[in-house]
Amino acid sequence: GERGTPARAGPTGRPHAPGSASLLLWIKGKLFTWNILKTIALGQMLSLCICGTAITSQYLAERYKVNTPMLQSFINYCLLFLIYTVMLAFQSGSDNLLYILKKKWWKCILLGLADVEANYLIVRAYQNTTLTSVQSLLDCFGIPVLMALSWFILYAGYRVIHLIAVAGCLLGVGTMVGADILAGREDNTGNNVLIGDILVLLGASLYAVSNVCEEYIVKKLSRKEVLGMVGLFGTIISGIQLLIVEYKDIASIHWDWKIALLFVAFAFCMFCLYSFMPLVIKVTSATSVNLGILTADLYSLFFGLFLFGYTFSGLYILSFTVIMVGFILYCSTPTRTAEPAESSVPPVTSTGIDNLGLKLEENLQETHSAVL
Repeated sequence: GERGTPARAGPTGRPHAPGSASLLLWIKGKLFTWNILKTIALGQMLSLCICGTAITSQYLAERYKVNTPMLQSFINYCLLFLIYTVMLAFQSGSDNLLYILKKKWWKCILLGLADVEANYLIVRAYQNTTLTSVQSLLDCFGIPVLMALSWFILYAGYRVIHLIAVAGCLLGVGTMVGADILAGREDNTGNNVLIGDILVLLGASLYAVSNVCEEYIVKKLSRKEVLGMVGLFGTIISGIQLLIVEYKDIASIHWDWKIALLFVAFAFCMFCLYSFMPLVIKVTSATSVNLGILTADLYSLFFGLFLFGYTFSGLYILSFTVIMVGFILYCSTPTRTAEPAESSVPPVTSTGIDNLGLKLEENLQETHSAVL
């Protein structure tokens, strides 16, 4: 109770000690709120989209010897262009396509370039280093870089529980990598491990830049703007790069309906990923989303048990559990954000740019308690 209020006594005259029931109620109220459950569901939906892109790409590569990552990305950027960029063209005022290009064309080019090259570098890294190196470096290097950029650009202030949660998620990634090694999935060492690892680090850094820019735009401006600009410049950049690096691979494809169907499935999964990710980022943060989609590799592994004959390991289940616990812990507490001193907003600490939905729920609970 409040300070100075005597504890309620039981039949024996002794105060009640907080029992396990009250602890469970506290955990339920803190970790399993509607917004956290919704964030988990949205994060796993994104993971399944990524899983779909991985499985279709692997089918194309292993069954049909089709290795055209830039063509696959180009189709996705074209879909984004046809829907979101065209929508911007018919907007008025500051949301109009020409107005956006006039005011910040170079920023839009950098955003599109970072997105295209991040995808390309990671795919190339798979050809030069091991699967486990790509998984571990991409997550263990990319997420800390993303958090640092969020702190520097978005002024996110992390609490101890966030650092513990991230460490837990990365521990889950380590468990997954260990399971891969025990299952023998690291046998494909590629051509040059050092070059492959450098490509992963560069790709992870570009992913972090792209995600932070996306978070800033969807929270300060609009989702249509970020997708429209990525669609426009992603189509141009990937189209040029496609003609330079993949024209021979594309010419050698023996097209049939199965290959076409796999391309369609890949494009659908990728388009859903790009369309839904800004929605999830808007109510949480780029860091939350990247922690949530750590399970994508595990979904790919589970499907791979049936499709590609992977070896099962109980460590995969442990890895999934550890990642999900860390993700829930991270989402359970909103980060604190401080506006920069030169901003027109008074330089006081406020809460809410990260895990916005959770903060709104907390505010409602505080208001309800005050009324009572």
